[in-house]
Amino acid sequence: MLWSRALECRRWIGLLSVLSALSLGGSPMQAEETARVYVGTYTTGDSEGVYSFELSLESGKPTEPVLAAKLTNPSFVAFDPQHHFLYAVNEVNDFPGAKSTKRGDGGVSAFRIDSSTGKLTPLNSQLTRGGAPCHVSVDATGRNVLVANYGGGSVSVLPVNEDGSLKETSSFVQHEGSSVDPGRQEGPHAHSVNLSLDNKFAFVADLGLDQVLVYRFDAKNGTIAPNDPPHASVKPGGGPRHFAFHPSGKFAYTNNEMTLVETAFKYDAAAGTLTPFQYISTIPDDADRKGASTAETLVHPSGKFLYVSNRGHGSIAAFAIADDGSLTRIGNYSSGGKVPRNFGIDPTGKFLVAANQDNGVIEVLRIDQETGVLKETGHRINVPNPVCIRMFVE
Repeated sequence: MLWSRALECRRWIGLLSVLSALSLGGSPMQAEETARVYVGTYTTGDSEGVYSFELSLESGKPTEPVLAAKLTNPSFVAFDPQHHFLYAVNEVNDFPGAKSTKRGDGGVSAFRIDSSTGKLTPLNSQLTRGGAPCHVSVDATGRNVLVANYGGGSVSVLPVNEDGSLKETSSFVQHEGSSVDPGRQEGPHAHSVNLSLDNKFAFVADLGLDQVLVYRFDAKNGTIAPNDPPHASVKPGGGPRHFAFHPSGKFAYTNNEMTLVETAFKYDAAAGTLTPFQYISTIPDDADRKGASTAETLVHPSGKFLYVSNRGHGSIAAFAIADDGSLTRIGNYSSGGKVPRNFGIDPTGKFLVAANQDNGVIEVLRIDQETGVLKETGHRINVPNPVCIRMFVE
């Protein structure tokens, strides 16, 4: 008798739980899955720093953005592997405490992420030893932050304390040289720094040198040293900007900012060497190239597609990736705003989120999983001067 009544009570409790979930528009099994998105910005206009919102991984609908942290010119952000901490560059030449150097001195700031609200708690900041730091990455161990200094034409490594705060620079390399365009390539301009999938090499795309420099990376000691050979070159005047690996680890890609061309490389993981084997335009051949340039390049999590943002042209280019790593352009799709900079692809590969810097529109596009085609979702939000989109799913 007692067992029968207990069973009946459990049935009523279960039914009430289902009805409660349905009344809130949710699922009786689980809440809707979302990605936590952070937006790096320039604070020369109305922006106040780093913003955050949540992205539905079912519909692509974003929540209203909120200011997560006040900061000067946090143009690029990155997370540690466990998503406990966020690191943001301060893209300036005279960060507080800067030493008087010819090439300037920017900063990088560390924050603790509140997993429930997305708010950021400041930990500390450090100098990067180069001006206008524009890109930041965290190595696979979470023990080191690497920064590319655009104005300084250099790369820095900063070790991470156990509490997520940053130590002073442990390794620094100053690039030297120039390339064929005297207006844009009068000296080195390191534009991004990325780690190999095995965490053994760091790759720095330098717009001013027309090179992707390769460094051996020691995560334990937080040091980088030139590889042998020390770089891979692209065609003169290209201006390599960002860099992405294929998930297979066999290929890599860089977008050339100045010529609107994507370069495909074969990658030798044991030697850390890149061999360019294809150059392909990121906009149609008959398109107007005046005032246009590329910004970001990312490989889809499936490894089937690659995407590139085209400023001036106002588009995201989509490419199919063949088994040999070569690219075939699928098409160009509107970014939904003016001057698309960085964009992010959610970890499930369903959505591409594009930051349009000039009109502050963040556009959500759905990725066709079979064809790679980008489709409008009708979802967009506004963040002033958005530059970088980075996201994760817990």
